[in-house]
Amino acid sequence: MKFEVTLHTIDSDNSSSVNIPLADGGIKAGFPSPAQDEALDVIDLNRELVRHPEATFYARVDGNSLQNAGICDGDLVVIDKSLQARDGDFVAAFIDGEFTLKQFKLDDDGRGAWLMPANDQYAPIRVTSDNQFVVWGVLTYTIKKLCKR
Repeated sequence: MKFEVTLHTIDSDNSSSVNIPLADGGIKAGFPSPAQDEALDVIDLNRELVRHPEATFYARVDGNSLQNAGICDGDLVVIDKSLQARDGDFVAAFIDGEFTLKQFKLDDDGRGAWLMPANDQYAPIRVTSDNQFVVWGVLTYTIKKLCKR
């Protein structure tokens, strides 16, 4: 079996801290607020996105099987290996010698599982006792590049 999504891991060095300005009051998607100029604080993305530094890694998504869930080719994802996968979570899974990123679904009886794409061009993957299978981590955040420059 070959899967269409590859995860390229990226080192998540949490020992450094970069404080970036944060508009803590939020940014209005409607009419702008004149008070927003005064509301800048700072944020450290490692502290914000990584709850378990020793068990977290970043990966770049390579493929489009989750595009209808908003997880697209080229996105940067944050994966926490310390979390137990629950029904409905997006997971980095290792199945039959390949890594893939899919939505984890349990059968109603809890005896079986599926790795579900979010793109009709791809079929769900049934996980059985015949598969070499492990959930490697749970996707906690997706970071997108929207500006093409």
